[in-house]
Amino acid sequence: MEAIKGNLEVKGAGNASAVSHLVFSITNLHFKEPVVISMVLFIDDKEIDSIPLYIRKSDK
Repeated sequence: MEAIKGNLEVKGAGNASAVSHLVFSITNLHFKEPVVISMVLFIDDKEIDSIPLYIRKSDK
């Protein structure tokens, strides 16, 4: 899977905190087998954190 790249500018006023929410629609992705995908967050080209996305077999 290729990386999703983009830019997001979040501006706070003075010393106030600023929050932004990112939402990705992955409804068109299909996986043949269970897998773990890492969602990695980079800020200013530095890896900040990663979150595992567990793809499991459906009981249907």
